[in-house]
Amino acid sequence: MRLIDIGANLTHESFRHDLDAVLAHARGAGIVHLVVTGASRQGSIDARALAAAHPSLLSATAGLHPHHAADYDADTEAVFAALLADPLVRAVGETGLDYYRDLAPRAAQQFAFERQLGLGLATGKPLFLHQRDAHRDFVAILKPLRDRLGPACVHCFTGTRDELVEYLDLDCHIGITGWICDERRGTHLKELVRLIPADRLLVETDAPYLMPRDLVPKPSHRRNEPRFLPHIVRAIAAARGEDPSALAETTTRNAIRFFGLEPVLGDA
Repeated sequence: MRLIDIGANLTHESFRHDLDAVLAHARGAGIVHLVVTGASRQGSIDARALAAAHPSLLSATAGLHPHHAADYDADTEAVFAALLADPLVRAVGETGLDYYRDLAPRAAQQFAFERQLGLGLATGKPLFLHQRDAHRDFVAILKPLRDRLGPACVHCFTGTRDELVEYLDLDCHIGITGWICDERRGTHLKELVRLIPADRLLVETDAPYLMPRDLVPKPSHRRNEPRFLPHIVRAIAAARGEDPSALAETTTRNAIRFFGLEPVLGDA
């Protein structure tokens, strides 16, 4: 397989001691490119620096996760605007709403989301979006701007059929993670992934989070890694009744187009 992991939190502290090995293992598993998620001000700066150190293998995003929305201010926005001027920073985000944990006030989440959509309007860059237990407000903010925004991916989709249909109606791409491998919470995705048009399906690990629960043998640790992406792709392919290698190529082409990776990887 030749794969692109569209969402890996490689600046997470759990990767500090062995990142080179993690990247080597990813290459060995067929990962040809990874997009490093920026989820905070410093995290976005670090994601861009990491991409600069490995420009053929890594790109970055720049944004503020809703958990950190209370930190959004004019200085933070200026940092994001500067980062987004860098070709290595491929998308705005991770941004959106998260009412599941409510780690930031909902009004602050909505404000930060709206401001980051403004960065999307200003730059034309793709959007890397997060939504959990906030679908109604998320759509209410996104929908009026959608026709003027660039490509948008609802990453780490774990929601309902109705939510998926509404995102598809908004011309969003959908990112699927190892949640589909979770026999406790993810079995509904095996049906829903069949509804995603082939040209709007993207795959991701969200490492170090969401390690597939059905890995055999199970790793001795709970840290997810990009090298497990082929396992996730095989689970998606089985649910869709498709050949895993063909699905891998489809999602790779989708990611190249979505993030504008042609100068790095060519037109697949």
